[in-house]
Amino acid sequence: MGDLFLVRHGETEWSRSGRHTGWTDVPLTEQGREEARRLVPLVRELRIGAAFVSPSRRARETAELIGVDDARVDADLREWDYGGYEGVTTPEIQHTRPGWFLFTDGVAPGPPEHPGETPEQVGERADRMLAKVDAADTDVLLVAHGHFLRVLTARRLGLPPRDGALFQLATGTLCRMGTEHGRPVIAGWNIRPQT
Repeated sequence: MGDLFLVRHGETEWSRSGRHTGWTDVPLTEQGREEARRLVPLVRELRIGAAFVSPSRRARETAELIGVDDARVDADLREWDYGGYEGVTTPEIQHTRPGWFLFTDGVAPGPPEHPGETPEQVGERADRMLAKVDAADTDVLLVAHGHFLRVLTARRLGLPPRDGALFQLATGTLCRMGTEHGRPVIAGWNIRPQT
């Protein structure tokens, strides 16, 4: 098992304002593009044998900006389907559902094409993605989204999907998961180059 590197896409208008952004294809802001460009020196130092990217424009542009042109687009890397909460902020949701928490409560149903996902469904996608990572048998880079990558991290560590809540993940950052004594560990989190 090689190292697993995670990159959350750069900032978008919706990520900056806290709006849940699943299937809406919001572009990177100029700040988001700059966040991605700053990762180039870190990514150049890696020995990546395989790279995968979410189909969203914001993730694909991030991959290009960090110098990963050969990433394979994989639908399992898409962000959480927020259903009826797409484009809504947590405080707005909590106004009608006090105490609501994404990782335990899931989302309100959305339209038929985007009905929403439970934490367990997101965990199933993360498990499928991790099987692809393990099959690559090399160092792998994933470029994707905050909530999805947090669930994927929990699953890599053998935790339930809801424990993705434990891993805050900033836009435009690099994370590294490695092993210690044959067990998955977090080796670096929310890494940004020294400025």
